[in-house]
Amino acid sequence: MVRGRDACWEHCVLVDATRQKVRCNYCRREFSGGVYRMKFHLAQIKNKDIVPCAEVPDDVRDHIQSVLSTPKKQKTPKKPKMDKTVANGQQNSSSGSGGLHPNQGSSGQHGSTCPSLLFPRPSPSEQPAVDDASKQKQDDADKKIAIFFFHNSIPFGAAKSICYQEMVDAIAECSVGYKAPSYEKLRCNLLEKVKGDILDCYKKYREDWKESGCTVFCNSWSDGRTRSFIIFSVTYPKGTLFLKSVDVSGHEDDASYLFELLESVVLEVGLENVIQVITDSTASYVCAGRHLMAKYSSLFWSPCASYCIDKMLEDISKQDWVGIVLEEAKRIARYIYSDAWILNMMRKFTGGRELMRPRITRSVENYLTLRSIVIQEDNLKHVFSHSEWISSIYSRRSDAQAIKSLVYLERFWKSAREAVSVTESLVKIVRIVDGDMPAMGYIYEGIERAKGAIKAYYKGIEEKYMPIWDIIDRRWNMQLHSPLHAAAAFLNPSIFYNPNFKIDLRMRNGFQEAMLKMATTEKDKIEITKEHPVYINAQGALGTDFAIMGRTLNAPGDWWASYGYEVPTLQRVAIRILSQPCSFHWCRWNWSTFETIHTKKRNKPELEKLNDLVFVHCNLWLQTICESRDGKCKPVIFDEIDVSLEWPTELEPSVPLLDDSWLDNLPFECIEGP
Repeated sequence: MVRGRDACWEHCVLVDATRQKVRCNYCRREFSGGVYRMKFHLAQIKNKDIVPCAEVPDDVRDHIQSVLSTPKKQKTPKKPKMDKTVANGQQNSSSGSGGLHPNQGSSGQHGSTCPSLLFPRPSPSEQPAVDDASKQKQDDADKKIAIFFFHNSIPFGAAKSICYQEMVDAIAECSVGYKAPSYEKLRCNLLEKVKGDILDCYKKYREDWKESGCTVFCNSWSDGRTRSFIIFSVTYPKGTLFLKSVDVSGHEDDASYLFELLESVVLEVGLENVIQVITDSTASYVCAGRHLMAKYSSLFWSPCASYCIDKMLEDISKQDWVGIVLEEAKRIARYIYSDAWILNMMRKFTGGRELMRPRITRSVENYLTLRSIVIQEDNLKHVFSHSEWISSIYSRRSDAQAIKSLVYLERFWKSAREAVSVTESLVKIVRIVDGDMPAMGYIYEGIERAKGAIKAYYKGIEEKYMPIWDIIDRRWNMQLHSPLHAAAAFLNPSIFYNPNFKIDLRMRNGFQEAMLKMATTEKDKIEITKEHPVYINAQGALGTDFAIMGRTLNAPGDWWASYGYEVPTLQRVAIRILSQPCSFHWCRWNWSTFETIHTKKRNKPELEKLNDLVFVHCNLWLQTICESRDGKCKPVIFDEIDVSLEWPTELEPSVPLLDDSWLDNLPFECIEGP
């Protein structure tokens, strides 16, 4: 069989034989088309809609690249053996004219040189055979790149950047003798050119916003003392654009000041383009958001859904029994991770599965840790009963004995299983809204499902499920719920046409309220009134066999784009609503970068250049995240969400810290500008 011969199967698994769908073992991304397309993914080669794997080990990537580059073997006639002396003569001749090039050294521009004596060039008499010479060149190039990383303290994570291989490929396309850009060219001319490219992208985005609409993110940060900053960005399904950062120190509690700031950004992006503004849920931002909606009737303001649901989980953890079991789970995890030998012992039994998920918000991390411990219950018990553990020095220590007693305590496991069952649906909602998809059409259903699952777990006993319901309702009703969420659920065909989901009065009223805001002209209101029954009754194109299948197979926005052409006004409104996110938590900004901008005193030219670099730096990071995804909106099937898989916030690194030392001694041409 082909599967038995192809080495690529060691790095992926077959998920669906009918559709030839395979899953990458490293990033867990799935592709249709069999193992051939997976090879391009693992080799980090862009091919049509194949996204390069960001997690594949270098040796695997290099091996798959060599497999792809090796032509199929063809039968060739045997060549007569050449005389060794003749062959050696040809080799020496060729290596003398086109062998390894001498080391050019560093440019010597504003930096220390890197000694080439560490890796001396072999003499012509020592040149290897032709194939070996090519490999020697590759090895030498690898070493030079490694030296550049080591010499300049570049984080090894930079090698995972999509830009890294693109840079190397671009250099390889140049002829011999290519000179790398100088220090001055990088911080002046090239910075301006890249900024110009990003602004050109901004113009293209604005055209897309006319159809899909967009959401303005307003992320805020404070050091808890005197410094407070806001980062403004704008997002839609095809990407996110960083706009600017603002120092709001001393004004973070001033709702009027924040309103004016929000208003200026909305008008800059275009009032006709912005569907909603997402901010923090502190009182000053809530007030500013409501003031914004009052002045501009077509706008929606929402708090970050991920933050609000995280707060629900935090409130649940304040229940005495939940707080106790979460603390006990943390004790187990902390003990295991406190020592490398114990951690490796645990990994032997769990098959390499981890207990802790440090790159997710604290409340969610606590519940995921507890969930992992429950899943690994038997394996954890085996760790502490295994002969290797019993014979170790650790087993005789008092702290180890306390952890072992806890692992064998039935009360702990009973409470742990209950806490996981009660919170599982809420954690799923965080996963849905905190990731790589427009989730607006699913949050309303998610909350209803979560409450239903909790009630079912407690078998309808009110005194058990109502305390949890009260916590959810308090945050949902007073903080998070919006007519936009209700309208999105109403317009989501997988929910609206689902006979098992009850379309309640609140959802219907929310839809009506949202339509009044979205229909800005009297003509639009009349058209939506006419088209509404067509959707309700699934008439015309909305009721065809393909449309019925597409209700669950297509993302809601794609469904409307495909089948809503007979109700164009409602179609446009539905697409604009369903294309919006619910959370900005996935934007993991490195706040130290913005602190550098706003805390150090600089002259005007320096500040302008630093702002330009931050603009480029942040937008390239956002662009990399966008390119690492497959760019397609997928339908959410609630029951198939697996929270144990890596989340986008774990896979995508936060924006790296920016070095501002390059601003020292700006040359005159940079200060003056073009």
